Amino acid sequence: MTTIEKSVDVEVPVQTAYNQWTQFESFPEFMEGVERIDQVTATRTHWVTKIGGVQREFDAEITEQHPDERVAWHTVDGPPQGGVVTFHRLDDRHTRVHLQMEYDPQTLTEKAGTAIGVVQTRISGDLKRFKEFIERRGTETGAWRGDVSRPPQAGETRHDLPDGGLPGDPIR
Repeated sequence: MTTIEKSVDVEVPVQTAYNQWTQFESFPEFMEGVERIDQVTATRTHWVTKIGGVQREFDAEITEQHPDERVAWHTVDGPPQGGVVTFHRLDDRHTRVHLQMEYDPQTLTEKAGTAIGVVQTRISGDLKRFKEFIERRGTETGAWRGDVSRPPQAGETRHDLPDGGLPGDPIR
């Protein structure tokens, strides 16, 4: 697995940056290679990408989401990847958007691209375009303020989680 971490500071309040990031169907407007994203359920998206001439379709599941703080995901089919985007209030008008992503390059071309930094450059460009997109608009195109608790990790039970789930609660 390869890990990439990148950040961008945007000149909008944290709530605006977070709200826009929850509008997955707008990602093609600022993410290179993303042709379409369909919001299938509150926590599942279907992606269509075309990168380096290779078109892929896959689903991703939101595994944790807390308004104005974080969105974490992983793919449920297709190329293995996952990550988390966190939102850090710098002041009333500025937010740091931090992306940490892990992925497993599948083909020789993807492995070569990873080795020479193509993916890092693409992610930096996507974050820069997100900054331009949200600052130009000044407001979000929509918002989803739902909360998704992370699943328990090995050895944890639901009531050990930070949201204080009750014993016997179903694990989401």
